[in-house]
Amino acid sequence: MIAAREACGLPVMTEVANADHVEACLKHGLDALWIGARTTVNPFTVQEIADALKGVDIPVFVKNPVNPDLSLWLGGLERIQRAGITKLAAIHRGFSHVGDSIYRNKPMWEIPIALRTAFPNITLICDPSHICGRRDLLQRVAQKAMDLGFDGWMIESHLDPDKALSDAAQQVTPEQLVAMLDTIEIRNEHSDNLTFTHSLQSIRSRIDKVDEEIIHLIGKRMRIAEELGNFKRDESVTIFQIDRWKEILESRTMLAEQVGLSKEFITKYLEQLHKESIRRQTKVMNRSDDSSTSL
Repeated sequence: MIAAREACGLPVMTEVANADHVEACLKHGLDALWIGARTTVNPFTVQEIADALKGVDIPVFVKNPVNPDLSLWLGGLERIQRAGITKLAAIHRGFSHVGDSIYRNKPMWEIPIALRTAFPNITLICDPSHICGRRDLLQRVAQKAMDLGFDGWMIESHLDPDKALSDAAQQVTPEQLVAMLDTIEIRNEHSDNLTFTHSLQSIRSRIDKVDEEIIHLIGKRMRIAEELGNFKRDESVTIFQIDRWKEILESRTMLAEQVGLSKEFITKYLEQLHKESIRRQTKVMNRSDDSSTSL
């Protein structure tokens, strides 16, 4: 790798999975390191890597853990940061999942967004290769990352992808990579156009108003759920009835599709509503008369 750097003038980096790897890379003068998804899941190993990095300030990239666990990802970044590393970046490479998907690892964009919310100044890189697992989806995911304000990509390229010893299906030739990158539009986070800014604020104000209405309606729904809990308690009826839940899913999904909402979105929304409704009904149904009086 050092010989390759000397030949082409580009920095080189590699993955490290333990302290010995770190020491070997530092000994040979690599320019940067990354911690892989299967290492990030183990806080003990990440701490060993962090200890081996103390006293140096080499750029370090931390991939998200294999499973969708934001706290593990944050913990890995914090451990490396506490070791004195100031050039720190996070790599979003998607997450393991159950069920069908066009992706090798589902992007679950809400998790890297939550990471940036908790770590606002972190450099955030997208790895479309591992998310997609196939080259025909790379451009779509790379563009989505830019639309969400990511800072760059990690994309696998190979002179002859079909002969690559691993992950052949997700690799592209250098020529294909350049052509793909030329099609991606890099958008700005802000605009200096005052007319646009004023119009944007007007639209956002309308969204804010709708959000307020939704929150008030959800509060109203939960008060009705508590009333329902009291009613069920008096008749010794269980909180959860599968027929009613199936009826809600079916009818609300049909209504959602009529107004242009996806089945995936409305299902997640209803599941969260149902979870909170059950929590409130449980609290009501298991509250003694004495405790309700004291409240």
